[in-house]
Amino acid sequence: MKLRNSNFIRVMILVLVSTISVPSPLAAQHIRQDASGRVVPDFGDVRMSEEDQIKLGQRVSAEVYKQMPVLPASSQITRYVQHMGERLAAKAPGTRWPFEFRVIAQKEINAFALPGGPIFVNLGTIQAADEGELAGVMAHEIAHVVMQHTARDARKQQTTRTIGAIGSMIAGAVLGSGIGGTLASGAIQIGAGAISMKYTRADENEADLLGAQIMYDAGYNPYSMAEFFQKLAQQNGGGIQFLSDHPNPGNRAEAVRNVIQKFPQKSYPRSDSQEFVAMKRVAGETKAYTAQEIANHKGSWNLSDAAPGEKPNPGSGSIETVSYAQVRPSGAWNHFDQGGLAFDHPANWRLSNKNDEIIVAPPAGISSNGAIAYGLSIYSVKSGVSSAEIAGGIVEGNPGMKILVGPNRLRVNGVEATSYDLIGNSPIVEAGSQAREHDWLVTIPRGDGSTIVLIFTTPERDYAEMKRTFQTMLRSFRVH
Repeated sequence: MKLRNSNFIRVMILVLVSTISVPSPLAAQHIRQDASGRVVPDFGDVRMSEEDQIKLGQRVSAEVYKQMPVLPASSQITRYVQHMGERLAAKAPGTRWPFEFRVIAQKEINAFALPGGPIFVNLGTIQAADEGELAGVMAHEIAHVVMQHTARDARKQQTTRTIGAIGSMIAGAVLGSGIGGTLASGAIQIGAGAISMKYTRADENEADLLGAQIMYDAGYNPYSMAEFFQKLAQQNGGGIQFLSDHPNPGNRAEAVRNVIQKFPQKSYPRSDSQEFVAMKRVAGETKAYTAQEIANHKGSWNLSDAAPGEKPNPGSGSIETVSYAQVRPSGAWNHFDQGGLAFDHPANWRLSNKNDEIIVAPPAGISSNGAIAYGLSIYSVKSGVSSAEIAGGIVEGNPGMKILVGPNRLRVNGVEATSYDLIGNSPIVEAGSQAREHDWLVTIPRGDGSTIVLIFTTPERDYAEMKRTFQTMLRSFRVH
């Protein structure tokens, strides 16, 4: 179960900002805006087949998995980014590319897209962006794939040289200048005569404009993209890597605004979602490495799942098979009473209370990056948010999760409460696959209008045994 913390990672953002005056916002060769205001792509002549693009992207992606600190698919950060990416990609025009969205634990603000669909976002980007800005970065990267920029720019090269060229682009995008040799092993030869594959200004302009349309269609405020561009331009160095890999096509913020002004008026969320806030808190507590640290690293990172198509290799975000005996609640109980909340919990389960969230879990039931397989998460939601919205937000923020039962009414020490049973994916990996997880969600209103949220989590196989403990904990729960 993803933790519900309130500060999430700023996602890598792939759009540049500068103060150069811009030409016509639709100066891009393969983009036009029709009479209704929609941005319409013209894919032009791309001589590399879609099948070859997908194969190249997968080949280079495999090298990224081997040599970069890629967060596991089971991590809360990855799950959120994957969900956001899928929401955006569903609005992308043209070919239905097999998109995959993953996070690299690197400090520098950056992101990059490979031909055919793999997209990687740096943790530093997530830590620096709000939800709309992150959507802007990802929409921009999706647009690069949709417009087939890498394949188009390399169309005059032989396929073998294109592989090296793409590797060269990635080395710069991921590691920064001067460290490209880190990816020089394996099937992808970086440098050594490879052509430059950095995007052209026309490519960037097209990705900005089509990305804005994708954001609009997916329900994100496209102005967030322009605002992020301005933020990067005003920084003294935090966005340098991003800007060096994505050459500024001009005053990109102004160009994006000029296009957006022609979109039909639409309302957008005024604040970050609860799922983003929770994810960002986890992101802020997750270790990120500098480009130099990554270049100096030797051996396996032990962070990531295996590359696509290979058997998963559990890392720090997943848990290998755990037996019920390893997490069995003891017969002794400890009492917690702090911050207006009081409850009992098994004495052999650890309690942590930080960043406005309480976690109670057996040591073997929580991964090194905080993913809960067994235990309880408690946090508070501001007034005006219904139980249905809380349950819906949790499902939306956890791809593969769904509501099994609910809403149900119950009383917790005289207070009317609401519960849902949710089913999803556990961080526990068994026989190469994620176990199924059962979450018991209980929402309890407070006198000030806010809501206390309790999420009891266990693998589905142990739910019957574990629910007795969960019910005992809930019966002891007091709000005062």
